[in-house]
Formats: sequence, structure tokens, C-alpha cells
Amino acid sequence: MGRPTTKTQGLKGLEVIAFESRRATEMASLISHHGGTPVIAPAMREIPLEENSAAFQFADELFAGKIDGIICMTGVGTRTLFEALQTSFSRQKIVSALSEITVVARGPKPVKVLREYQIPITITVPEPNTWREILQELDENPRGFTLQGSRVAVQEYGISNQAFLRELAERGASVLRVPVYRWALPEDTGPLGSALEAISKGRVRVILFTNAAQVDHMLQVASKLGLRESLSKALKNCVVCSVGPTCSEVMRARGLPIDLEPEHPKMGVLVQECADRVGELLEKKDNHSGSGVALEEPPSARATGPGRDPLADSRFMKACRREPVDATPVWLMRQAGRYMKEYRDLRARVPFLELCKSPELVSEVTVTAARRIGADAAIIFADLLLIVEPLGYDLAYDTGEGPVVRPVLRESADVDRMREVEPEDSLHYLYEAIRLTRSELPPDIPLLGFAGAPFTLASYIIEGGASKNYAHTKSLMYRDPGAWHALMKHLSRSLVKYTNAQIAAGVQAVQIFDTWVGCLGRADYRRFVLPHTRSLIQGITPGTPVINFGTGTSHLLEDMREAGGEVIGLDFRVELDQAWARLGEGVAVQGNLDPLVLFAEPPYIRERTQEILDKAAGRAGHIFNLGHGILPQTPVDNVLRLTDFVHELSSRKR
Repeated sequence: MGRPTTKTQGLKGLEVIAFESRRATEMASLISHHGGTPVIAPAMREIPLEENSAAFQFADELFAGKIDGIICMTGVGTRTLFEALQTSFSRQKIVSALSEITVVARGPKPVKVLREYQIPITITVPEPNTWREILQELDENPRGFTLQGSRVAVQEYGISNQAFLRELAERGASVLRVPVYRWALPEDTGPLGSALEAISKGRVRVILFTNAAQVDHMLQVASKLGLRESLSKALKNCVVCSVGPTCSEVMRARGLPIDLEPEHPKMGVLVQECADRVGELLEKKDNHSGSGVALEEPPSARATGPGRDPLADSRFMKACRREPVDATPVWLMRQAGRYMKEYRDLRARVPFLELCKSPELVSEVTVTAARRIGADAAIIFADLLLIVEPLGYDLAYDTGEGPVVRPVLRESADVDRMREVEPEDSLHYLYEAIRLTRSELPPDIPLLGFAGAPFTLASYIIEGGASKNYAHTKSLMYRDPGAWHALMKHLSRSLVKYTNAQIAAGVQAVQIFDTWVGCLGRADYRRFVLPHTRSLIQGITPGTPVINFGTGTSHLLEDMREAGGEVIGLDFRVELDQAWARLGEGVAVQGNLDPLVLFAEPPYIRERTQEILDKAAGRAGHIFNLGHGILPQTPVDNVLRLTDFVHELSSRKR
């Protein structure tokens, strides 16, 4: 594998790495045609969504006359969407309904599929076929269609384009995302790893990217193989080519250099222009030295990578590992909430669920709260029940009534109807919010994700909301243990995927909330709950600290320890020192000031804070928190004082 320093004729004498998967054979042929030696290292595989709830939600709204337009982003995605719908509806019904709405085709590939189905195309987007051209066409040549007040479906592919969705919403559209397939790493990453090693050692100097998803997958594998630093240094000597604007946008965001982007975003044009210019580009690189490119590590690598960094050395993460710290770390449940004016002002304008599904607003709320109170960790602003929608339930928040889940689950047949979910697709907004938030937080402030425990989630689904006595939940548990355990297994399996996707997106630790499990006695907890909570915790990505928290659980502490978690969260009903003694060695604790203490005068807050710290006795592994969430009427100044008191009174430097 040579290092040419002069202009070459086409790609002759050069090995060229391409990360193409679906059209790998065609890519290899194009490179060979121009004299190069292709090194095909697939970076991704397409996974059709077997149970595409978004597709059928789209169908329901389409046939009900609630959809005004659809934007078809890709040919493969458009075809997959239609094929999914044809499993339940006739082709004639689908075509007839689509013929009544505005149909936007992003480029020639969706155009081809739409014509094959004989669906009238209202707007064809010109090259380079990016989302910006879609908006330009809708703004300048709307063909009688206006976004303001319209319900618009967007057929998505691979990575959700949050900027595009935001622009549609800002123009007054109500957007329905319709993801129809997602990208995953290849089952065999060996060829990709070998290619990255060749780049790192300077053996291959021409690289072609043809899809934005290839970028993060390449970086993810590089980090796992410990090649990130050497890859960074080697890229300055490579000719790095991007197929078009969408791919280039992601590359720039990750810190990758781009030496060439073709005039037209097509694979053949990419290889042709690379062949035409590679000699001059290599000559320039060989004649100019420079510093290595600083690559942005993928979120998952930042969260779980083996190297020590400011996050790993933070107070919070050290406490999770029961290591000594300079001061006790503190964060507060519901630290982003109604006690803050900033949050109340935002909620006056934005409904709760809409806020939860807006990555930019979630990031703003999360980061603002952590910075304002001086917390040692942030927790992503979300809701325990977001996962019920992909499970097949409707979720609403009635004013003053809390969450409402419909339909309720009461019989074994209801369990059989629950959907298997792929959270990365159906809860994309949460993972995008995590990525945005991680990028905005200081490098030494960990970000926590969270999920409801299987019992608490099951209770909400069975009761249809909160409950005082959990009569329906316990009735199913006692009356039909088989259905109960099937339900809990289903929820545990879904929650593992849900939680691990949060970790992959960039959280450093997770808290499992078992808010309602205190309603059970020990025997029922051990028989009906413990195995499933343990299954969830054991399924969480190794190396990620887990906080196992419940309320009203003083009688269950030993059992919760058995269920798992590096940290056991204590509510305010137990004495911290006594609870820690019961839990024994080898576990950290979190807690546990009564939230109502924050309504008292500052001297009393300081006194009670000191009491909690005295009970912890400076022992490694204590994380200060409330014994439950901050209440809405809490004086914000007292919250600020609390974090100051914890840091001052626990400082090991005094």
C-alpha cells in the first residue's frame, strides 16, 4: 500500500476505502473502473422495522383524513413504508388516500417508487435534494400547499433530521415522523476494523463516505478498538470525500475533514470527481504539514470508554464507585421543575408532552437547572411513561389529574397485544435530547438517564394512571400470576433496550424509579417483582452505575439490594446510617433529606443537611439527594442554599 506524492492518473495505484453497504458491489466496480483497488468496509446494515407502529399511526390518520401532506425522503424508505402498510390494507386503499393529499418527493428515488405505485407527485425537490431544498420549494413553489396549520408526515430514513423537523414546525406544521427503517452496525465489524487500522497506519489514504450514518459507526468502532487518536492523526494525510451536503453536515459536526464533495450528490459522480482530483489533493497534503484532526467521540464511546476523563473523575461518578471525593456530590430529583420560574414560563407556552418531545427544549431545561443550582450531576428532563406509547398505549396529561394511560391492561389477552418496541426509533426525540444535553454540559458534570421499574410501569398501565390502593394491579398479580410474569418480562425486556439506548446516546449513569413498589409486602416483592427488576438491572450496559430507588420501601431495602444497583436510593422515611448498615458493604447510597425541609428557614435547612452528612460520616459512596422530588412550591433560593450547604459542610479540605 503506497504513499503517492505526485499526481496520478485517476485512482491508479491507490487503495480506496469505502464504507458502502447496500451498494457495495457497485461501489467496488466504480473504483476499479477508475484504476483503484477497492477496500469495501461496510459500516452499517439496514434493519426494517418489523412492527412499525409509526407507519400504522400514519395510516390511521391518513384514512381518517387528518394528513394534509407527506414528504418522501428516500426510495427505499418509501417502498418499505408502502410494503408495511400493504400487510394490513389494500394497495388500492393506500394509493387512493395518498392521491388526495400533497405528496413531496425529495429526489429521483422516491419519485421512481411513487410513479411505480401510480401516486400523483405534487412537488419534486431539485438537486442537491437536501432538506433545505424541500423547505425552499415549499416556501417558494408550494403548488397550493401551505405548511401553516397542516398535518405533515415525514417518511424518515436512518438518522432523524431534527433541524428539518424544527423548521417545519416553525412554519406552522404539525409533524408526524414516520421512521421505516433504522441503521445498525454490521453483524461482522471485522472488515470495518481492518480498514480503520489501515487508515491509522497510513496504508490507505483515500476514503469515501456515502451516508451520514457511516460517520458515527466508524467513530464508534474506532473508539472500541482504541484507534481514535491514531485515526485522528492519520486523517490529515488522507483525501476524505463526502457524497453530499447531508453527509458533510454530520462529518463537520463530528470534526472530520472534508477534502471533496461532488457537484451532484451521487455515488458515481463522487468516485469520478475523486479520480479527477485525488492526485492534486494528495500532493497538497504531502507538501503541507499540520496538526491532527480532533475527532468528536461518539456519545456511546464517551459514556462507556475505558479511559479516565473529567466525567470519570467527577465527584458523582467517584461516589458511585465508592471512591473518596473532595466534597459530597449532590443532585436533586426533579431539579428541573415548577419551582423554577424559567420552567414555569416555558410550561405556560408548551404542553408537557410537547416539551418532553422537543430535544432542544429538553436540553435547555436540563442544563439550565443543573447550572442554576450548582448540582454535581444533571438528569435528563423526561417522564417515566414515555415508553408506554411505543408499547401501544395512548398517554395524556389532564390538568390537575396527572398521567392518563389508555386503554388499561386488565386481562392476559391484553398482555399478548402489547407491542415489542425498538426505542431508538419510537423514542428518537429522547436520545437526540440526550446527545444535545451532553454536548452542552460541562465536561465534569455527568448526565443521568432514568426509567420506571417494571412494577411501577405495570401499575400505571393496569390502573390507567396513579392509584391509592393498586387494586387492579394486585388483582391481576394474585388472580393470574402467569399473565403477571409475562407482562413483567415484556416490560423488563423493553426497559433494558430503552435504558441502554440512553447510555449509547450519552448518559453516564441511570436511575431506576420504583415509585409505587412500597405498596407491596416483602413476600410479594420477592415473588412478583424482584426477579424482573433484577433482570432489568443485569441487562443494563456493564460499567454504567445504576441507582435503584423506591419510595415507602424501608421494609424492602435488603431485597432491593438483592435486585441490584451500585447505588441504593433512600427515601426520607428511613435514617441514612441505619439503612446503610442494613444494606451492608459494597454498595453506595443516595439521599435522603425530606423535600419539605426546603420550606423552612435557611438555618434549619443547614442543620438538617448537617444531620444527613453526619449520618454518612464521610464514608465513600454517599450521594446527597432528597428523599423524593422537589415540590413545585419550593422556594428556589432554598434549593440553591442546599447545594451550597452540602458542598461547604462536606468539604474534605476544611
